[in-house]
Amino acid sequence: MAHTRDELRAALAPLRAGGATLSLVPTMGALHPGHLSLFDLALRLGDRVVASIFVNPLQFNADEDLDRYPTNLEMDVRLAESRGVAVVFAPTVSAMYPEGASGVHVQPGPLGDRLCGPFRPGHFEGVLTVVAKLFGLVRPDIAVFGRKDLQQAVLIQRMVGDLELGVRVEVAPLIREPDGLAMSSRNSRLSPRERQDALGISAALEAADSLYRTGVSDADALLGRVREVLGQYPGLRLEYAELVDPESLDPLAAAGTNAIVAVAVHCGSTRLIDNLVLGASDPDPRVARVDG
Repeated sequence: MAHTRDELRAALAPLRAGGATLSLVPTMGALHPGHLSLFDLALRLGDRVVASIFVNPLQFNADEDLDRYPTNLEMDVRLAESRGVAVVFAPTVSAMYPEGASGVHVQPGPLGDRLCGPFRPGHFEGVLTVVAKLFGLVRPDIAVFGRKDLQQAVLIQRMVGDLELGVRVEVAPLIREPDGLAMSSRNSRLSPRERQDALGISAALEAADSLYRTGVSDADALLGRVREVLGQYPGLRLEYAELVDPESLDPLAAAGTNAIVAVAVHCGSTRLIDNLVLGASDPDPRVARVDG
């Protein structure tokens, strides 16, 4: 495991000397099977996998509690290594930002103003800045991100293309719990009652998908169905529900091929996001939880 830039360079040197193709999986830790699926894909795509574990302070808003983000570095390292990760980079804040928060930041542009953007000012600027720094430190050939963080993945793809960063970005499927809840490190913050209420999120998305499969494509009808189902769960508070294009995130008046319903919902004090590709031939995979 590497904590400093020098330790990371030393760990990567023999991999580069051997000509290995490097895959990078950036994470904030609190690993779950969704993360493990990213490692598996990264290993299929490249020769060796580098995982970063860093809770990035730049992407937390002023009203968010950075200290509440779940962390268990020892467990995370064991899980990563068990899936074939060759190098775990777990830097300190000062190692990532030697000049503090006043350095150069990457602006997301108009894409950052959609979906989560208005509710999380500065979040995507922080995401793109840390990802750009990780790309510079690791110099990966491939980087793997999950579709659960849809807007993040689209923005990173746009950043790589616009800035000619030369990294192949792969977006992996969203992974769900056996009962349908999208896997997230934030799920550990839910009380037992909130955990049950949170099932209303996937139920609402699946209801919209079922309606779409009957031939209904109108956005108002599909999103109305989402709101109707969410309203049956008193512990949930909808932040947004939108029908968007999977590549541009442009809002759609009607669903077409691969259109996505994306939602953000507050369950108690925990904010959860989820999305579903309407009419997908392969549903999002469901896997058993990893506890501890």
